[in-house]
Amino acid sequence: MQKTIQISTHNNNGLYDITNAVQKIVAESGILTGMVNVYAQGATAAIMIQENWDESVQTDVINLLIKLIPSGVWEHDRQDGNGDAHLKAGIVGPSETIPIINGKMGLSTWQNIFFCEFDGPRQNRRIVITIS
Repeated sequence: MQKTIQISTHNNNGLYDITNAVQKIVAESGILTGMVNVYAQGATAAIMIQENWDESVQTDVINLLIKLIPSGVWEHDRQDGNGDAHLKAGIVGPSETIPIINGKMGLSTWQNIFFCEFDGPRQNRRIVITIS
């Protein structure tokens, strides 16, 4: 089974919790045991599993990446000014795969799935959910 969800982002860099949307698709699939892959379409976005309880962790992730990969200093910036976004997305990675256990994602209490925006804001970001 495969479905695509779409989100809008409102920051240049930010983490957006998509866990509930993914879990809804997992529940609709009827799969009790399997895997769900969450894939960000786009070369300047990524998917990350991170703590869901304290937003400071999400802020720390963004601040770390901004410090490690500053904007405006990369060769690709000459083309469209988003060299840092490509590098951040490449380091974090475009997807995560989560086991499905008894019809639910096998995330721990403190884990959620986040879409990582590194070149926003964007009106239409697409995330492909594949269940097998």
